[in-house]
Amino acid sequence: MSTYVYGVTAASHPALPEGLAGVGEPPLPVRVLRAGDLAAIVSDAPENLRPKRRDLLAHQAVLGETGAAGCVLPMRFGSVAPDDDAVTGVLTERAEHYLERLRALENKVEYNVKASHVEEAVLHQVMADSPELRALAEANRQAGGGTYEQKLQLGEMVAAAVKAREAEDAAEIHRLLEPLSTGVEPGPESTGWLANVSFLVDRDEAARFLETAEGLREARPHLEVRVNGPLPPYSFVEPGPAKPAVPAAE
Repeated sequence: MSTYVYGVTAASHPALPEGLAGVGEPPLPVRVLRAGDLAAIVSDAPENLRPKRRDLLAHQAVLGETGAAGCVLPMRFGSVAPDDDAVTGVLTERAEHYLERLRALENKVEYNVKASHVEEAVLHQVMADSPELRALAEANRQAGGGTYEQKLQLGEMVAAAVKAREAEDAAEIHRLLEPLSTGVEPGPESTGWLANVSFLVDRDEAARFLETAEGLREARPHLEVRVNGPLPPYSFVEPGPAKPAVPAAE
């Protein structure tokens, strides 16, 4: 039977809570595989695993229970290895990497920050900041809207100003939040976000990190900032001892 992997920890990690169960219906018992100085938190892999809410929550609960007692390197939902031997083999092969990651991630959590523009607010902002745009818009208004070419020119100038503001706001997010973190990983690029970044934050700095992110919202009302966390430091672990068999939920 295939082996489902929740995370990797030190072999000296305290024992799992009695009766801890993970993914599957019924939930499958969670167990520990040890290889040298490392251990993997695993269970049997259920057949036809899908990212259903029940199993997503079960995956998170196992990481939460084990992480409460010490550092755990979290694997993404759906990480499945062919069998137990494959897992211990990778632990042995990648021991130096995992031990380094355990040291680096001790007492740290991940915060994912996504930012986008509030469309109407950013348009007002770029117009307010540019006398040239205001003058052109006023000239078009007085000319009954302006010619097609004049409208096109204004639209292109506004679009360029918004694009420049996106770059400026993304840089400001990094400038303010990166000094409060010990690691930064860019997220997948997607439309709609001017920034999608994961920050590795010491737990002792978490309150200041969140306060600074909130300050961004207040200082730039045209900017929508979403902070997701604290999370297990998924973005700072790879490579893992198993490959996701199903797409991971965000």
